[in-house]
Amino acid sequence: MFHAKIGIDLGTTNILVHMPKKGIVINEPSVVAISTVDKKVLAVGIEAKEMLGRTPDTIIASRPLKDGVIADYKTTEAMLRYFINKALGGFRIFRPEVMVAVPAGITSTERRAVIDATLAAGARAAYIIKEPIAAAIGANIPIGNASGHMIIDIGGGTAEIAVIALGGIVASSSVRIGGNKIDAAIIEDMRRRYGLAIGERTAEEIKITIGSALFLEDALSMKVRGRDIVTGLPRTVTATSNDITEAIKNELDGIISAVKSVLHDTPPELAADVIDSGVVMSGGTSLLRNFDQLITRATGVAAYVADEALLCVAKGTGIVLENLDAYKRSILATK
Repeated sequence: MFHAKIGIDLGTTNILVHMPKKGIVINEPSVVAISTVDKKVLAVGIEAKEMLGRTPDTIIASRPLKDGVIADYKTTEAMLRYFINKALGGFRIFRPEVMVAVPAGITSTERRAVIDATLAAGARAAYIIKEPIAAAIGANIPIGNASGHMIIDIGGGTAEIAVIALGGIVASSSVRIGGNKIDAAIIEDMRRRYGLAIGERTAEEIKITIGSALFLEDALSMKVRGRDIVTGLPRTVTATSNDITEAIKNELDGIISAVKSVLHDTPPELAADVIDSGVVMSGGTSLLRNFDQLITRATGVAAYVADEALLCVAKGTGIVLENLDAYKRSILATK
């Protein structure tokens, strides 16, 4: 009997859906717009993100996931249903098997919520896989080997650091620091440094355009529009990349200390393997300018960003779904 299989990277910022033989079929923001009048879902994904910070009183546009876990159960269920239906198209006879990637550090209650929401959204069976494992598989790391490999997966809500050997996680840390916390630090810095109020979308644009994990000799700059805190009128200022590097330093330090703690907990034999093979970085936030160099400087271990870093977790879920028996040990919970 034919059953569709869907792999979902349930991210705080973006949701990616992978289908075997088709690849990534959906890559949209994890934002839902809901009417406050009748509690109906008005828009999901790209359409809903356009509404962030711009909605009238009758509409709420929000992210139902916070720090990589479900903050709003009903909205997450509606969002999952929307993306599952969109991936499968209008016509379907059988309910799909769905694999969802979740942060390694989530509690059993949070894990249960993901499984329940996935089943309620129309899945026949729900599987859970830890993000570092999925990211490593998606980045083509041979996780079944006896030698140790280190992966750092940094998304919108969490940074997942793990050393993997023989298909399992040997040492890991999950810190709730990611792209969103970095955006928040930029918003706070613009307010403090320039007296300028900006929104999430502008902060993200600043991060992508001029953000850097290290100070640059030739600093980049860009014009930033916002609202003057004192006068309440629109104002434009020029921000530099070195301002931003300073603003996000504490967040990056939090990730680095988590990386160091994982290296500290890694058995000596595997630590030697990690020094040989280097550290692989995945997730959208790993694309921050010079982040790999910062990790290399801080740990003394060569770090590099995986190909298609943003897609690693979603690709990993797809590969595991196609080879469920081979990866049985790497999957957490099924129902």
